[in-house]
Formats: sequence, C-alpha cells, structure tokens
Amino acid sequence: MDLVKIVENEFAAETKHEHPEFGAGDTVTVSYKIREGNKERIQNFRGVVIQVRGRGNTKTFTIRKMSGNIGVERIFPMYSPFIDKIEVNKFGSVRRKRIFYLRELTGKKARIKEKRF
Repeated sequence: MDLVKIVENEFAAETKHEHPEFGAGDTVTVSYKIREGNKERIQNFRGVVIQVRGRGNTKTFTIRKMSGNIGVERIFPMYSPFIDKIEVNKFGSVRRKRIFYLRELTGKKARIKEKRF
C-alpha cells in the first residue's frame, strides 16, 4: 500500500500541470485544445463544477453549463494534456461534494451563493 502512494506521488510530480484548487459549486472556465485534421484550436467551456472524483493521476471533474435551454455536462480528466488552462471565475458556497440536485433546478433556483472571504 505504501509503495502505491509513492508511485502516485512520483506520477503527480512528473505532470507539469499546475491547476488552481476548486471544488463543487465553483464556476470555472476550461480552455480545451481541439484537433481537427492538422489544425488545432482552443475551445472554452465555462460552467459549474458538479463533482470532483478520483485521486492522483485518474482525478476527473464534471462541469455543467446551460446552452440555451439545454443542460450540457462534460467530464474532464484533471491531468489531460489537452487542457490548456483552468480558470476559476467564482467560488460557490455549497454544502455537498456532489451537487447533482442542480440538474433538476432551473432559473433562479439553480443559482449558487458565492463564497464570502
């Protein structure tokens, strides 16, 4: 068990990605590299973090945004080489780690209180 943690720490040290700390309820913008043929462009995906799961190299996070009237969710691997940068726009104040109840809410009820410092 101890050896597993040592190996995970080594992999984490090898990854050059320095992402800001964020959790469920925070609004983030993920700049994601998309390759189309031989061209590469960066697409921004801005939404609320619904969950962060996993640990070490396999850590993922789910972002939900409203596109028109339709909810769009996307799962990103934290240490993907296609993620250019992650920018935290707002820190939300929620009481849970996974806020799936947000899927049923619409309009003003779907708002998340901003964290006060």
